[in-house]
Amino acid sequence: MTSLSESAAAATQGPERALRVRRTLEARFKPLRLDIQDESSRHAHHVAMTRGPEAGATETHFRVYMVSDAFAGVNRVTRSRMVHDILADEFASGLHALALTLRTPDEEGHGA
Repeated sequence: MTSLSESAAAATQGPERALRVRRTLEARFKPLRLDIQDESSRHAHHVAMTRGPEAGATETHFRVYMVSDAFAGVNRVTRSRMVHDILADEFASGLHALALTLRTPDEEGHGA
């Protein structure tokens, strides 16, 4: 479990998690569209977590909208698992939650 001091130290690194998440998702899914919003400040009222905003951690909650061919023929639950699996290291180091909207180009209206 991460200590309060470790969380505070991680918080001083600046807003780097969003960039790492973006790079990881782009490398794996080659998205046609990728929007990432940091919603961590909206969750500061949650019960204190050793890696949460109360412990000084930042970039704990993100909303992700992604359109990728990688989701073709894949159901919603599996799509979510694909994203969570590829971001396992981020979850292990303080990422707490993702709100995901994951679509194929056809579902987005970009299909041929």
